[in-house]
Amino acid sequence: MAERIETFIGFCVKTRRITLGAGAVDCLRDKVYLLILSADAAKNTKKSAIKFKNRFSCPLLICKSDFDRVVNKPGCKIAAIRDKGLSEAILGSLNSNYELYAGGNV
Repeated sequence: MAERIETFIGFCVKTRRITLGAGAVDCLRDKVYLLILSADAAKNTKKSAIKFKNRFSCPLLICKSDFDRVVNKPGCKIAAIRDKGLSEAILGSLNSNYELYAGGNV
């Protein structure tokens, strides 16, 4: 059974309110409400995620496992949620597989 948070991310995918991949996220200019980063992302991707977090002034979640399965894109390590309501729902249903980034090393 899918976790609630994964259901909300699935809604973002279906409604196209999610941007996948560091290059695509870098092209965004505004309206990013939440960033999600895979815990196994490369060092440079983690640096980019922190840069994006500061640029968009939004929370950053760390997904501890199976991130590319959740977003249904193999090899994907970062995603930007562009829907305010769904980002709030995701933040409200955090579980042990997701951790809110609070600074320091990723």
